[in-house]
Amino acid sequence: MRTLTSLLILVALVTCQRTRAQGEPAIVPNAQPVGPQKPVQQYYVEDGGAHGGILESIVVPPKLNAPFTLLLETEWVRGLPDGGSIATVNERRIARDAEGRIYMERWYLVPKDGKVKSEMTAIQISDSSNHTLYSCFMLDPKKRCVLVTYTPSPNAVFKFQGPPTGPLPDGMGEAIHEDLGTQLVSGVETIGTRHIVIYNAGLFGNDRKMTIEREFWYSSKLGFNLLSRRSDPRIGTQTFTATNLILSEPDPKLFDLPEGFQIVDRRRTAPPEY
Repeated sequence: MRTLTSLLILVALVTCQRTRAQGEPAIVPNAQPVGPQKPVQQYYVEDGGAHGGILESIVVPPKLNAPFTLLLETEWVRGLPDGGSIATVNERRIARDAEGRIYMERWYLVPKDGKVKSEMTAIQISDSSNHTLYSCFMLDPKKRCVLVTYTPSPNAVFKFQGPPTGPLPDGMGEAIHEDLGTQLVSGVETIGTRHIVIYNAGLFGNDRKMTIEREFWYSSKLGFNLLSRRSDPRIGTQTFTATNLILSEPDPKLFDLPEGFQIVDRRRTAPPEY
């Protein structure tokens, strides 16, 4: 299995009454998350972040012969100085066919109270055999699909690997790894792990120890997490849950570009050779 370094897919968003899209997703190879911890084999996907926050959503590899369709539910809860909280949510469809092509929607994050209706901002369609990734911006009056090179191979492994239990280097703190056993998520068996990192005071300007916790329920059958939770006092708690999971071929029309959209080709390098 080929180990991949971090990839950051950014959809720049800001918050007004709902989270608004501000531009085209940009792919930044070898990007790392903020902070000293540098996990491997993990792709970071911003799925409606605001004010510099990054949502660590699930990432779907172009695995062959493992088709599905699901609805991904996202909840982001951030604490307020007065003890209150802000909760935003969205739901988006993701599908993959037996050839490893992936269809993914992007939707606004909206307040959890249900008074603001979410809207789809983009559709992304990737094809590892042709090394293409199309990002089609549904609210763009120019109706554009931006084409960039898609590098993951069908044998890519998208799995978080935190530091092993024990002290972190340079006296930064300590890490704890926990195996949580197995459970069914949307009817599929998953293996659970919890990664806890306790950073010492002063590392970020923090006046006390700070704990960051990540929990994953990974399906080896599908090759990605069906349930993911991240708790970080700097950004709050993010939960991603796969629901309405169907283990069969999705509608092939999903992989057609939206009618009337023009392609903007931004590929700069030749596709990788596996």
